[in-house]
Amino acid sequence: MAGLSLQTLFFIGLQVLGRVACLEEVSDQRCNCYLTNETSTDYFTTHSFFDFRALAQYAKVPSPIADPYDSSDADETSDYFLKEDWANVWGIQSWNNSDSVDSGDVPVLLVNSPNNIYIQENTDENPSSQTFLTMRTIRYRGYQSAAEFESISKAYHFLSVRMYARTFGAPGAVTAMFTYRDDGNGTDLTTVQESDLEIRTQDPKDKVQYTNQPSYNAAGYDIPQSTRNVTTPIQADWTQWSIHRMDWTPKDTTWYIDGNKVASIAFQVPRDPSQVIFNAWSDGGEWSGNMTVGSEAYMQIQWIEMVYNSTGDEKTTDKRDDGTIRSLWNVKRAEEGCQNICSIDKTPTIGTPVLLQSAASRMSDHVLGFGVAYVWIPLLLATFLI
Repeated sequence: MAGLSLQTLFFIGLQVLGRVACLEEVSDQRCNCYLTNETSTDYFTTHSFFDFRALAQYAKVPSPIADPYDSSDADETSDYFLKEDWANVWGIQSWNNSDSVDSGDVPVLLVNSPNNIYIQENTDENPSSQTFLTMRTIRYRGYQSAAEFESISKAYHFLSVRMYARTFGAPGAVTAMFTYRDDGNGTDLTTVQESDLEIRTQDPKDKVQYTNQPSYNAAGYDIPQSTRNVTTPIQADWTQWSIHRMDWTPKDTTWYIDGNKVASIAFQVPRDPSQVIFNAWSDGGEWSGNMTVGSEAYMQIQWIEMVYNSTGDEKTTDKRDDGTIRSLWNVKRAEEGCQNICSIDKTPTIGTPVLLQSAASRMSDHVLGFGVAYVWIPLLLATFLI
């Protein structure tokens, strides 16, 4: 430690002790990169948080719309979905699967409706929030009314996405959170890149399906290595509020429930930038099942959180000398882009990151040797205080 004054050592010691005692909650403006608790050597560059827990001014359960055309043409259910914070990121869908019905691929017309996505009051006993976002799917005699919202950006390139959610309702529905890319016309399986979390209401309540699509080949045979049917942790069946998490990285896609790793698939991992999609649906087919006419199912979400890389935003991309763009997935700590490193896992407040390491603290680590600082700094401070 030659050349360092006692005052400098004392200052650095206080910094290290501060990090040991607690991590500082910061705004995203303070963060250049993010680490998750399962990707300790790789980085995400952007954080987004969508909080539906305290939106009482928008809470209203809309009446179902029986006519499929009127349902598709419905307006958003509240002004919340017109706000920039939502509308700049997500698009509520109104497409239908009439082509698949006409071709005989599925038996039931599915129509997505903005009327099936709404803010609802939480009337649970001892509720954990005032409100939540609901996605509803309803079986009518002539069609299935469904719900879907997609990211407007198709440029997400590796991410960790989480939702605090639950699913319940009649058998025959599917609720899902997934990434999606299709470079073809929707009929060629080889052009699809997709990582799925799917809950089927016809399954036992402790079973969740995870897949890197496609899960079958052109001949119709299943691809076993692409999918896992998983038993949820104890007291975390899909009717209960749980944190469902999916980490898509270059090596694999890994899923967690309430922090417990439940599945990981390295086969057929998506390679290219993709969308993020949430939905609740059925088409009467073998996979979803066929809901009884008049029955309903729901996915309810208190919050959604993502850390991600992108190929479509200056903050999250890096341009090579030849003008092409690369993802910042492998940014190194020493590079200018990661001066302040944050975490969304070590924070006491969901949605607010904490600062793991700043440029200043990294300097002190380099000077002192971070691996031993926790041991000798308290002794050093004790000496100063005697």
